[in-house]
Amino acid sequence: MGRLTRRAFALAALSAFTTTGASAGSARVPSGPAAGGHGRAVAPMRGVWLATVANRDWPSRPGLTAAQQRSELLAWLDLAVRDRLNTVIFQVRPTADALWPSPYEPWSQVLTGTQGKAPGWDPLGTAVTEAHARGLQLHAWFNPYRVAVHDDPAGLVASHPARRHPDWVVPYGGKLYYNPGLPQVRAFVQDAMLDAVRRYPVDAVHFDDYFYPYPVAGQTFDDDAAYDAHGGAFPNRAAWRRDNIDLLVRETAARIKAVRPTTQFGISPFGVWRNASTDPRGSDTQALQSYDAIHADTRKWVREGWIDYVVPQLYWNIGLKAADYAALVPWWAEVARGSRTKLYLGEALYKAGDPAQPAAWQDPAELSRHLTLAAGRPEVGGHVFFAAKDLRTDRIGAMARVVADHYARPATSSR
Repeated sequence: MGRLTRRAFALAALSAFTTTGASAGSARVPSGPAAGGHGRAVAPMRGVWLATVANRDWPSRPGLTAAQQRSELLAWLDLAVRDRLNTVIFQVRPTADALWPSPYEPWSQVLTGTQGKAPGWDPLGTAVTEAHARGLQLHAWFNPYRVAVHDDPAGLVASHPARRHPDWVVPYGGKLYYNPGLPQVRAFVQDAMLDAVRRYPVDAVHFDDYFYPYPVAGQTFDDDAAYDAHGGAFPNRAAWRRDNIDLLVRETAARIKAVRPTTQFGISPFGVWRNASTDPRGSDTQALQSYDAIHADTRKWVREGWIDYVVPQLYWNIGLKAADYAALVPWWAEVARGSRTKLYLGEALYKAGDPAQPAAWQDPAELSRHLTLAAGRPEVGGHVFFAAKDLRTDRIGAMARVVADHYARPATSSR
């Protein structure tokens, strides 16, 4: 988030890896997220991501008082209600840290400016209570493997698990990541995330698109030792890596249901699984492929019903040659058709009115056209907008246009 966010990386990845062929290396089933935290059906998804990494959306800066942080957080929830949304996807574990009193990981530095320092209140607990009081769903958003947005282990608090277990950590691209190929890492990150599910009636657990990191030219993700130890049953390293992520998804899904059966599990992957030029099952695109680049077999997760909902990040305009929104919507609709996984669409509100973006994004009606196009696909169960700060600034009135054209009535919620 910010410009250190998954969106920034995804955008950079698209531009770096868009080709004329394959790239190398790198929710309404008809009605909304099946059930909320209290087991009742909700209306079509109208969501917004509230990002905390690098203080992208909240808190506005580290070091605010507890009262200031709380006031800002409640203002974001009120803004979601104002724009007739029904779901806030709140980033509570941006970098192997926590926005609740976790026994597994330190308090996030986005709160106080110092990793491990208690902020004097419970942001996630407050967010759940206050969202539900406003008729909103609260989805807890976790990044499974990112440890830090820098590459210096000494920059982590001394008690950090990554410092206690340096063998778990891989530096790559100027950042630190937990190694997805280690079974003990997979178990630990699940334990850390599931702690929040045990403590709070969150409506969903939400992952973004960071599994293995996006490729960085000239660099190698060094998981040789893990592959030597655990990859012997696989034909190649890529297949082993995909299996590691498959295991994370399947195990997390099962553990969520065991802890809190009404809590959903959703993932918002990069919007291209594979290009048709690489795989006939792929989309009519010419972009980075999540299957190959970050070892995320997102199509399988939907078809197998491992996740309750999927929100592909379709952050491209209608008519873009490399990744046309109008081509990707029917592709994802076909993937979701007949599965138990609900399909919502991730929308690039952050691009609307950004002078660095193509002409299509200077038109206040572009996003509204996305919703109109998607409405013709019964598999599409709603939309999620990136991100909260852009909801507020709404540079050219694109969100106001969406609300006027599509959200004339207040959102129906599970509460």
